[in-house]
Amino acid sequence: MAYETILLKIEGKIATITLNRPPMNPLNSVILREIAQAVGEIEADDNVKVIIVNSAGDRAFAAGADVKEMVNLTPIELYDFCQGFRKACESLNRYPLPVIAVIKGLTLGGGCEVAMACDLRIAADNAKFSQPEINLGILPGAGGTQRLTRLVGAARAKEMIFTGDMIDAATAERYGLVNKVVPLADVDKAAMELAEKLAAKPKVSLKMSKASINAGQNVDLGTGLDFEIMSFALASSSEDRHEGMTALLEKRKAEFKDK
Repeated sequence: MAYETILLKIEGKIATITLNRPPMNPLNSVILREIAQAVGEIEADDNVKVIIVNSAGDRAFAAGADVKEMVNLTPIELYDFCQGFRKACESLNRYPLPVIAVIKGLTLGGGCEVAMACDLRIAADNAKFSQPEINLGILPGAGGTQRLTRLVGAARAKEMIFTGDMIDAATAERYGLVNKVVPLADVDKAAMELAEKLAAKPKVSLKMSKASINAGQNVDLGTGLDFEIMSFALASSSEDRHEGMTALLEKRKAEFKDK
């Protein structure tokens, strides 16, 4: 499929979606639609085990939603725009295998929301984050009030959303918003190394782990534990479970076949 605002590259077990509206990569309705379409295309490729979400250039992962498109929209049209945003973010969050965001430069508003929809976030040391919607007379509308709270806690989320203030990469790591901060020159390499490490893991276990974690965030502890046990049992039915345990007993490296 040809894309207008993103680049899609699939190499073996790793797919890369690059937000391609440099230098600031503003998120308009087209790029949001194409993110969801690309995830669907990747999901149809049974060989892929990890998605990397990257950006064109080093100035911004995405400096927010495209205000030029939004400014004259009616409330109903803005509702539809937010639904498109939600579909893009949920396509990443619901993809059954790991999704890694590679974050460089400004990651503001909707850009932060797209990054938070990914499973893991590797940030360059030049990354900066904020939910600045308060300064436009609105509030986050693509998951900011929900995903940010789950990642950093209610008090930190309220501080960021109420003030609209920007935080640097080190602070984002301290808050738990990103998993790791590395020098800008090394961030793509670090993300690829992580992707390759995950791609070597057994596919069924990756799927069941992500499903169990995601489901557990929205239910009580008991229900979450029930889901975990069911996921464990399903993973235990795979050929890779037998290979993994046998390899451990035989003191050799497991050779997983993703079955």
